[in-house]
Amino acid sequence: MFKKIAAAAALVAASSCAFAAEPASFYAGVDASSTKIEGLDREGGYGAFIGYNFNPGFAVEAGYHRLADTDYSVGATSAKVTLDQIDVSVIGTVPLSNGFSVFGRLGYNRLEADASVAGFDASEHDSGAVVGLGLGYSFSREIGARLEVQRPGNDTTKIAAGISFNF
Repeated sequence: MFKKIAAAAALVAASSCAFAAEPASFYAGVDASSTKIEGLDREGGYGAFIGYNFNPGFAVEAGYHRLADTDYSVGATSAKVTLDQIDVSVIGTVPLSNGFSVFGRLGYNRLEADASVAGFDASEHDSGAVVGLGLGYSFSREIGARLEVQRPGNDTTKIAAGISFNF
């Protein structure tokens, strides 16, 4: 019985925070990243994302990121390799002081690798969970920056720095 009362009280407290929050808003942004993939050198990348803030502590976000675009050589054989990430995540944010915040990401992503070797093309994909942890800073109500570490795959770690625009 006590558990039911505690759960009901927690839901009431959470809903009152949602009503007191600022109006929901869309945001979009771009980022530059460095991705370490097991078996490859660290690669530079870029991406774009769009999201919706339901309240200051909760958002949903979707993004596209080019994690790697490189030439990979084994002996005399060379391949052109690209790795792309498409993701959908929920973002939980905890505000700190002076415009700083800490956020966590939990979502689903699809990694797609394309390779071209001596005129032959191949493509492979993998889907799974994406997790991340980051630090955000609000320059103003409309413009923010963030630094994040993500694990889009078991053998992949991405560090991204981005800027976002609220509208």
